[in-house]
Amino acid sequence: MFRTLLLVPFLFGSAALAEEPRVVDVTARDSGGGLWRFDVTVAHADEGWEHYADAWEIATPDGLVLGTRRLAHPHVSEQPFTRSLRGVVVPEQVTLVRVRAHDSVHGWGAPVEITLPREAPET
Repeated sequence: MFRTLLLVPFLFGSAALAEEPRVVDVTARDSGGGLWRFDVTVAHADEGWEHYADAWEIATPDGLVLGTRRLAHPHVSEQPFTRSLRGVVVPEQVTLVRVRAHDSVHGWGAPVEITLPREAPET
């Protein structure tokens, strides 16, 4: 089971893009055994090695980081781009996570919240 959250970005000129990275889509899949896979799409006006989106993270609403995906290089000509993180341990009681992206100059962007697609237990 998976859930896709599509966020429609509101752009106010290209200068807004170069400031902070934006999470524009998240897919969360329950892999079983408390493990999850996250596919996260990030938009950022990467300029090269001096200024690029270099990570994204999955965290609980109270700030516990469940997983971080480091991005090893700029994505100047691939925007927006999607990368995956498998094997994220999400405690059973967690139903909502926050996803945010990081860039090498401005730090963390605004978080996006998604509700995890948990199946109701059979009765």
